[in-house]
Amino acid sequence: MDPAFVVAPVNRRVFGSFVEHMGRCVYTGIYEPGHPTADEDGLREDVLDLVRELGVTTVRYPGGNFVSGYRWEDGVGPVADRPTRLDPAWRAVESNAFGLNEFMRWAVRAGVEPMLAINLGTRGLQEAVDLLEYTNHPGGTTLSELRVEHGAREPHDVRMWCLGNEMDGPWQLGHKTADEYGRLAAETARALRQFDPGLELVACGSSSRAMPTFGAWEATVLEHTYDLVDHISAHAYYQLHGDDHASFLASSVDMDRFIQQVVATADHVGARLGSDKRVDISFDEWNVWYLEQKVGDAPTAPRDWAVAPRTSEDAYTVLDAVVVGSLLITLLRHADRVTAACQAQLVNTLSLIRTEPGGPAWRQSSFHPFALTSRHAVGTVLDLRLDAPTLATDRHGPVPLLDAVATHDADSGRLAVFVVNRHPSEPVSFTSSLRAFGGATLLEAVVLADDDLTATNTQDDPDRVVPRGHPDASVAGEALLADLPPASWSMFVLDVT
Repeated sequence: MDPAFVVAPVNRRVFGSFVEHMGRCVYTGIYEPGHPTADEDGLREDVLDLVRELGVTTVRYPGGNFVSGYRWEDGVGPVADRPTRLDPAWRAVESNAFGLNEFMRWAVRAGVEPMLAINLGTRGLQEAVDLLEYTNHPGGTTLSELRVEHGAREPHDVRMWCLGNEMDGPWQLGHKTADEYGRLAAETARALRQFDPGLELVACGSSSRAMPTFGAWEATVLEHTYDLVDHISAHAYYQLHGDDHASFLASSVDMDRFIQQVVATADHVGARLGSDKRVDISFDEWNVWYLEQKVGDAPTAPRDWAVAPRTSEDAYTVLDAVVVGSLLITLLRHADRVTAACQAQLVNTLSLIRTEPGGPAWRQSSFHPFALTSRHAVGTVLDLRLDAPTLATDRHGPVPLLDAVATHDADSGRLAVFVVNRHPSEPVSFTSSLRAFGGATLLEAVVLADDDLTATNTQDDPDRVVPRGHPDASVAGEALLADLPPASWSMFVLDVT
């Protein structure tokens, strides 16, 4: 590590999350009127406390697949007058008791920046500009005065907007070809910029690197939108397959390749168009998600439509938390091009935080690497040189045994080092040179690891999986030394002033 060699400043938007009307993320998640901790708006204070502790900076709303069939007008105005709709994305009944203005009040309370997604599935350009006018225009027009009438006197001033969601997916309402979507996204972007040229806009990239259209989709969409958007989205979910722990612990290798390939595609389109502009990546959906082993999923029969069903409420293990920590390492390592990211989702549904209706809220195992990384990864990301043996994996081939990133904050003199040992059963000795810093003091060293890789946090045992003090980390001369347990995530914070 050397403070003279950097990747880019840490963009705080990388520590974003995602609130979708999916399962219990909203209802009995962030919003539950009548809960013992609920405020006058029905927002759960116990969840708000955990969101602030988590260090979330940006939250994407209201979807996700949900947004492609959503009518934003349903979620504003007097709650008693709002329509109840069927949500085909998650086969649920949507009451619309929680909508745009409730989310904005929640965002203010949580201290997060809102990122809004626009329905370009069943709706289009007119609805998008109407939503922008309602949301951001100060007043004096029909839609802006309607917002004032609805209790939001000041404009919400949302700066970041997603032009649809996963429009390449056949499962998406209003699924389109790349040309169809690219043209609609370009028309919408032009219209939005006529209202406010300073908006930040995100075009839909492929919904997965495994999509058969991946690469070609990004290229075609960007040919339509390159000079009109600031970001192209990337989405990725990972899970343990059988007992292949080594491949699962190396999931970030796939994310790393995904980012490299999207960057290469975007830059190629920019070169072809002769543009000096650079399009960055909004990695606005990522997490561990057991798509093949869902627990408590929404029923599939039409007669079983339900209100806020328990959907994908994965109980995350020690192993899952280590992978989440490793994915954060990858996002930081690409700080020069990944300028926003949203862990999906925030509460209950494939979440960092769990709740029970009328009951407690608690931290999932994966809460901890996110919270600690958000708190300590500040300043600039250093351009590391890693020397490690390789580990054979079935899914990703040979991968480095270690995954690591470091950040340096010159103002505070703090150096933070995040390291994952990908070996599922063997410890590894770790040494990091500090000679470029001219001395260092170890301030904090923690490790998330356990002999039981399947251990989880539960309502009855919410602190079963927590980071603990590193038993043998030290600074000796010009080196940081530690023994890393198998399948572990570690963090070291040093004073290098």
